[in-house]
Amino acid sequence: MQRMSFTIAENMQSRPLVVVGAGTLGRRIALVQASTGEEVRLVDRSKQALQEAKAFIESTLPGIVATRGGQVGEVLYTDDLPSALQSAWLVTEALPEKLDLKQELFAELDRLAPADAILASNSSSYPSSELVGRVSRRERVVNTHYYMPPEVNALEIMSCGYTDPAVIELLLQRLPAYGLVPFHVQRESVGFIYNRIWAAIKREALAVVAEGVSSPQEVDRIFSAVLRAPVGPFQLMDRVGLDVVLDIENHYAAIQPGLPVSPRHLLDEYVRNNWLGVKTGKGFYNYEKS
Repeated sequence: MQRMSFTIAENMQSRPLVVVGAGTLGRRIALVQASTGEEVRLVDRSKQALQEAKAFIESTLPGIVATRGGQVGEVLYTDDLPSALQSAWLVTEALPEKLDLKQELFAELDRLAPADAILASNSSSYPSSELVGRVSRRERVVNTHYYMPPEVNALEIMSCGYTDPAVIELLLQRLPAYGLVPFHVQRESVGFIYNRIWAAIKREALAVVAEGVSSPQEVDRIFSAVLRAPVGPFQLMDRVGLDVVLDIENHYAAIQPGLPVSPRHLLDEYVRNNWLGVKTGKGFYNYEKS
């Protein structure tokens, strides 16, 4: 596969970073990026999402900087994507796991972002090769898959198949400055490294509950007791958002025929009732304030 070379951005320290999508992960990505004194522009069409992201970042960022050292950066909250992209050196997509939304956004980013801006996807289940159909400069597109920063600082970096190796090398060197630990996924993998392993754990945990073998709480208790893990799979799914978990499971099912349906049926029941986890106050656990 022929790759084109990419011109690495200059003066990155004085140029902003952009995160598109102010949801659970988008606001956390913006948070860690703003922890070294740089300007971050967080973009979302939803004013409510931007307001919630602003409250989260403003309350959390000073503590992150105090713990790690660094400097509080400036975060701009906006619904104006073209303006936000001006002079950016790194643009990170953090939209819901909907392929058409991501493909449309990357076509826009390719058209509007500076020619030397890296275009990164935070998708949990879509490799970036599926997002570049309408992208003319594919050598600058890459997966940067975050988990739940700042608590979980692992970050997976994977080529779209066209990515200039210099882009990956730059991110491997630069992203640790934000308190992140990058891992290079050496060939395209749906689910990257950790999520392939996590998907099997998550799916079987859901099946155990769907079949009436146990409850979410008991599964988490035994998981933590055996593995000494601080939280169990159902607590983690609640943090991610059960709508996001269902989107990911639906995608896996589309590309891997024969996966059991009971985990998706259980998730669908919760999503239809708007029991999405922490963000709605109720999921497998109840988070509503009394």
